[in-house]
Amino acid sequence: MNKNTICLWYTDDAENAARFYVSVFPDSAVTAVHHAPSDFPGGKAGQVLTVEFSVCGIPCLGLNGGDVFKQTEAFSFQIATEDQAETDRYWNAIVGNGGAESACGWCKDRWGLSWQITPRVLTEAMAQGGDVAKRAFEAMMTMGKIDVAAIEAAVKGA
Repeated sequence: MNKNTICLWYTDDAENAARFYVSVFPDSAVTAVHHAPSDFPGGKAGQVLTVEFSVCGIPCLGLNGGDVFKQTEAFSFQIATEDQAETDRYWNAIVGNGGAESACGWCKDRWGLSWQITPRVLTEAMAQGGDVAKRAFEAMMTMGKIDVAAIEAAVKGA
């Protein structure tokens, strides 16, 4: 077992969520599905209780805990992308599978989990600081899905 694993709470659909993430992101896998040995507050004996999986190499545990807790933007996965095509692919997979768009590169999947689909050009511009970061930040603040060409133009001062 990993020293640190992210535990994600789902109402009752952790296995489907994990299998979706594995279908979208590289270096991802479902490694185990565990069924409840007896009834529990969120379900019955024999139902899927936990799912061990990874997303982009990050170990996770999906827990079917019932509807007691909900996902919030206080936790999100940030996925670094190389170009517009990769940004579009991840964004469209999440939003197009029952998810929802948000602002500044954020979106939610159909299970309520938040994702930041962030092109490296944006994080590199922010790391430069000064006027470059300010221009990139101001451009980002007008976007839902990040437009790589618009960020590149902002970095150049165009």
